[in-house]
Amino acid sequence: MDDRLLQQLGDKLDKLTEAVIRLRPQKEQATDLSTADCFVWDADRGYLQPVIEVNRVDIGLIRGVDRVRDILIGNTERFAAGLPANNVLLWGARGMGKSSLVKAVNAAINDKSNASDIRLKLVEIHREDIATLPALMSLLKTELFRFILFCDDLSFDNDDTSYKSLKAALEGGVEGRPANVIFYATSNRRHLLPRDMIENERSTAINPSEAVEEKVSLSDRFGLWLGFHKCSQDDYLDMVRGYVEHFRLKIDDEELKRDALEWATTRGARSGRVAWQYVQDLAGRLGQHLK
Repeated sequence: MDDRLLQQLGDKLDKLTEAVIRLRPQKEQATDLSTADCFVWDADRGYLQPVIEVNRVDIGLIRGVDRVRDILIGNTERFAAGLPANNVLLWGARGMGKSSLVKAVNAAINDKSNASDIRLKLVEIHREDIATLPALMSLLKTELFRFILFCDDLSFDNDDTSYKSLKAALEGGVEGRPANVIFYATSNRRHLLPRDMIENERSTAINPSEAVEEKVSLSDRFGLWLGFHKCSQDDYLDMVRGYVEHFRLKIDDEELKRDALEWATTRGARSGRVAWQYVQDLAGRLGQHLK
């Protein structure tokens, strides 16, 4: 191969290298955390995506969960003030406002804060990114703000070992949880793991009790377990009336009661989610907007 051919080959390789570099994802600039109160963790880019318009409801519209609401508010207020506070697992019936309550509490506390207070930030981390939780905590620990890390619908399936990363990140690591970070999660499962997964460990392990203990102990990393249970008919109607009053929907109360109960019957459930879905349908039929 002569020198001229080698030179041409070298030039082509240089151009190919430049093209590959241009196609490579550019490193994200650091997020300006003062631009928003809520963010979504983009694990692939190591970036906190600001959320300007947050999908949430006013805390006064979350009915039927007064006790757990007050406990969560108290825990979050202490954390925001720099006092000791616990990681929280909100578990139980679907559609009873678990994730809505977390977002509403964050907003309510910031609304009550003074201009000189440090804003409380809510950072959502997706279930599939739990293994990157240590990296996220490392990113946040040097920041001035205080952060609620929030994972909605957290649970683990068979053969999923990422729960071990969660255990270590919450309290089990060498450094422990950063003082300016707390972890809130919602789940339909109290122990976050399916029963058959725990039973399988019991039947195949050399020491069954230790194997089960390792998995059940994941829930122990949450100092507060807040249970959400199926609501009564009265609680369901209270939720519906709360929305109707808030949005000033024009409907007779007896008609509202009859209509709302029929809606719940067709759905086979009573919950905050069902109440909200009914109110959306009602507003549409009345030709009114939910603003």
